[in-house]
Amino acid sequence: MKFDYLIVGAGYAGCVMAERITSELGKKVLIVDKRDHIAGNAYDYYDEAGLLVHKYGPHIFHTSSKKVWDYLSQYTEWNPYVHHVKAVVEGKLVPVPFNLNSLYTVFPPDFAQKLENKLIGYYGFGLKIPILKMRETDDADIKFLAEYIYKNVFLGYTIKQWGLKPDELDYTVTSRVPVFISRDDRYFQDTYQGIPKYGYTEMFKKIIANKNIRILLKTDYKEIIDDIKFDKIIYSGPIDYFFDYSHGELPYRSLKFSLVNFDMEQFQSGAQINYPNNHDYTRITEFKHLTMQNHHRTTVAYEYPQPYVIGENDPYYPIPRAENDEIYKKYAADAEKLKNVIFVGRLADYKYYNMDQIVGVTLQKFEKSIAHLR
Repeated sequence: MKFDYLIVGAGYAGCVMAERITSELGKKVLIVDKRDHIAGNAYDYYDEAGLLVHKYGPHIFHTSSKKVWDYLSQYTEWNPYVHHVKAVVEGKLVPVPFNLNSLYTVFPPDFAQKLENKLIGYYGFGLKIPILKMRETDDADIKFLAEYIYKNVFLGYTIKQWGLKPDELDYTVTSRVPVFISRDDRYFQDTYQGIPKYGYTEMFKKIIANKNIRILLKTDYKEIIDDIKFDKIIYSGPIDYFFDYSHGELPYRSLKFSLVNFDMEQFQSGAQINYPNNHDYTRITEFKHLTMQNHHRTTVAYEYPQPYVIGENDPYYPIPRAENDEIYKKYAADAEKLKNVIFVGRLADYKYYNMDQIVGVTLQKFEKSIAHLR
């Protein structure tokens, strides 16, 4: 059978692109993925206890893009869910991102009030300040606070998560969780927030429910590419792998998850508790808070960051650093020369995309690079 497009990767980029190509153009598509399932890192499933869990860590959908929200809403209903995160700091559960409420959790009321007044006076209410920027202040009280937050909330977590200190990473990483001069405890402030009502995997099944889409799992595309007839490739895997590491390996961080089931209705007070300074794991996720499933037992995931090693684990996060970007630019230049290959996705673009950003970039790339072929 001949296909118009061979799509490598069954995550957001691959599946959204497959849906667009088949629905809008009526073309035939083959999706190939190394894993034994669709949905990429958003994959969820029912464990042996009957609890819906996220295999690759907590996935909370949030976006301020109506276009992205409306697109996915064609394939799922949503359970409204607002994500709240707390971190264990000096034995206390502190709201993160660190905000005005956090002050009163860790400091005596009078001192917390003094710091609140200082922050609002210095920065203004409602602003988000990257921690490295806050550390540059000349005000003694704010500098004390910045050092406290840096040491107790950012430093240990960042070293565990990335294997690097905050100032060794691109500012885009540390600015993802800024200090919020507000009493808004929400982890995300996006307009649309929720969890697919029947799970991410079911949403993905509906996205690719088209007679012109075929799926081939547990397969490396390089093993079958000479046996498949196709016109073009959509590639969402690691860009360095596509080019056989001709410019060297691009560094990634990987993760290991330990899922544990407990004979109790609730393990912790919220979906996510961070452990920036204690233990080898960075966070514990209790999935029932996300899925709102009624069950007499509960499953939690302990999350352990680790270096990515080719052939041993999966690449999760591109590591944003100037030297890594220089390597990526060489691969991007090679990619530009290929007229029949389109690169899209977190690994192909070597960018730390959120889920909504991947969908948005994919929809945009379809419109820019493929839609005109109607």
